[in-house]
Parts: sequence; C-alpha cells; structure tokens
Amino acid sequence: MMHDSIDIAIIALIQGDLPLDPHPFAQLSQQLGIEVDQILQRIEQMRTDGVLRRWGAVLRHQQAGYIANAMVAWKVDPDKADEAGGQMAGFQEISHCYLRSVPAVFPYNLFTMCHARSEEQLQELINRAAAQTGLNDFVIIKSLREFKKASMTYV
Repeated sequence: MMHDSIDIAIIALIQGDLPLDPHPFAQLSQQLGIEVDQILQRIEQMRTDGVLRRWGAVLRHQQAGYIANAMVAWKVDPDKADEAGGQMAGFQEISHCYLRSVPAVFPYNLFTMCHARSEEQLQELINRAAAQTGLNDFVIIKSLREFKKASMTYV
C-alpha cells in the first residue's frame, strides 16, 4: 500500500518521542489539517496493514533501577531453537531474544538481553532461564557502559 505525506508525517512523529503533553497529537493535527481521530485511525490502519508492528513506551531500564544488565548467549541445537526462544521470550526481564548465525569458533547462537535490579537478581534470572529451557551451555556478557540507545528512524 502506498502511503501519502500524511502517513509519512504520522510515522515521523510516532517513531520518536511523543510530546510530553496531555494531547500529543494536537500540534500534528493542526499542521496536517486533519482531526486527531483521523491520525489515530491512520495509525490503526497501518498496524492492521502490517506497516507498524507496534508502538509504545520505551523504558530507560538503567534510570528505572535495572542496573545489572547482560547479554547472555546460549548454545541451542537448531531443532530446539524455536521452543527455547519462545520460553526465553516469556521472561519479563528479557527484553530481546534473537537466534543468530554465528561463526564456528563462537557456538552460542541464541542471544538474550537480560535486565535486573542487582547482580544477585541477574544470576537468579539466568539460573531460572537455564532450568526452564534446559540450556546449560551459555556465556554471560555484561554491559559495562551504554554508548548509544536509540530507536531506528525510517522517515
């Protein structure tokens, strides 16, 4: 489906930070000359069409107290990857879960980004994930410093 300049303006707004305002679409509505309800209808149509997968708030986990963060790379057999990935994705403390192709020298192919409020909670999460999935071959790659955290900008 082709998208007009109004859709593009809407996408440009919602892919970034919405204004901290009780009516975040009011200014865009005035700029575009359409009602806020029309903006919301277009957003819903783009979601229905599959153009937008989702949109929502992004938590800055470190500022929210999740100071113990690590990527955990797990070794999983390809035939068990979907099941293990689904189980990992079910943990609320795991924000990202990817199956990746990896070089033979690094056999860990399932990557999870884990967030906890303490090192003890992080280790407990990793232990629970290992127990639930049966994956016991993994490496913990701890976050030391964040250099960039930004959503992709498409328009």
